Amino acid sequence: MKLMILAGILAAAAGVAQAAPSVERGEYLVQGPMGCGNCHTPLGPQGLDMSMDLAGRVVEDNEHFTAISANITPAGRVSGWSDAELARAIRECIRPDGSLIGPPMPCAVYRGIGDEDLASVVMYLRTVPGVQNDPGQSTYNIPLPPAYGPPIDSVTAPERAATAEYGAYLAGPIAHCVECHSPIGPQGPMMDAAHLGSGGYEFVGPWGSVTGPNITSHADGLAGYTDDEIKTIVTKGMRPGNAPMMPPMPYPYFSRFTETDLDALVAYLRVMPPLPGN
Repeated sequence: MKLMILAGILAAAAGVAQAAPSVERGEYLVQGPMGCGNCHTPLGPQGLDMSMDLAGRVVEDNEHFTAISANITPAGRVSGWSDAELARAIRECIRPDGSLIGPPMPCAVYRGIGDEDLASVVMYLRTVPGVQNDPGQSTYNIPLPPAYGPPIDSVTAPERAATAEYGAYLAGPIAHCVECHSPIGPQGPMMDAAHLGSGGYEFVGPWGSVTGPNITSHADGLAGYTDDEIKTIVTKGMRPGNAPMMPPMPYPYFSRFTETDLDALVAYLRVMPPLPGN
């Protein structure tokens, strides 16, 4: 049901074809809006240990599962995967052996990543420094579905422009804002029309307990914030009055948003249906 409900977000993938894939585009996505290292880079005393960038770590350990992100550098097991296999693992969360990648990988929204962007991500991951690290394997005490949806043939991303349509693509398939900022239910984040972006997802980690806030246009959400204030929250982790935000939102990665992408993201947040907060 969750994937069906996401149709409004993934419909953003029905737009205009983009430029050819490139390492540069992949670097921007991985080290910027997608924030892959926020989960795939080990933690040190001062936060992310960038000397082991993308080498994998324990992301979440609770009664339901111990989620361990993979080493996605060329020194990890993905080195033996073809580009198509790596792309499928990212977009469909299916490994070459047919096993499913479980949460917290944002599999539901990653299904909407455009072909060119996906190819760019794979191209970039092949160029990053290889880091020797075996983070281990995830274990799940909850059943995982056989798949997150039918096989994907092709996805066309919307034109890169300061539009709400492209902002929906950024907030969904690319930066997965809508997943982290929707309440959690028995089947995972509740991204249906009655809950999308209304907050309530609790994140527990070294920082303590943090709940994703409402990002809809409701008074409980972002209605009282200016565009510039929203951009500062996203890229600097600072509320109005310089009140600091908390992890795990990947502010260092989001600081690399281009101005056009930030404008598009804000344009989308402004048109999200207003929902009361959780």
